Amino acid sequence: MTERRFPFIDNKITALLGEDEDLRRLVAGDWIRYRTSPALQKLSWEAHATCATINRIYYDDPEEARRLFYELIPGAGRGVDFRPPINIDYGARLVIGDRTFINADFLVIGGGPVTIGSDCLIGPRCGIYTPNHAEDIKRRLEGWELPEPIAIGSNVWLGGSVTITPGVTIGDNSIIGAGSVVTRDIPAGVIAVGNPCRPIRPIAKG
Repeated sequence: MTERRFPFIDNKITALLGEDEDLRRLVAGDWIRYRTSPALQKLSWEAHATCATINRIYYDDPEEARRLFYELIPGAGRGVDFRPPINIDYGARLVIGDRTFINADFLVIGGGPVTIGSDCLIGPRCGIYTPNHAEDIKRRLEGWELPEPIAIGSNVWLGGSVTITPGVTIGDNSIIGAGSVVTRDIPAGVIAVGNPCRPIRPIAKG
């Protein structure tokens, strides 16, 4: 079984690991059942509550909003800038590189590990979706899903309303056009657009 650990496992997650099989499965990169897992529901509920607080106080108390942001996402680097609202299921599964900018309506769904590189530009209404639900009808009714990792390189620009699906990697320096749905890996140094998103040309080197 491939290990896909939380980038940051605090005491709370460590304690829950001893109580919840689905959380242990998530950490190990295996199939999970969110709907029957008290630990996963607790962690995501707490993350949503923190996001709601950040979104509510951002303009009245920006320092506290930023403190809560880094508490929610301990893997966020220096100089990360964001605009509310944000909505993140598991902050401990998210790594964001230095100086990345995240515009409004940023959404990260599911428990798959997500890595965003440094100096990225994340446009408004971008969604990152890590879970694959079971295709088999019986297993889907039972609630089985497989969270897959997503990796976005450094200096990547995602246009507005980009959707990234489970298991995708986007290479360094690439640009993803607004409204694109990224269903397969995108190489480094290209402009890619569409649904499904495909490279249309390399980026000229200045």
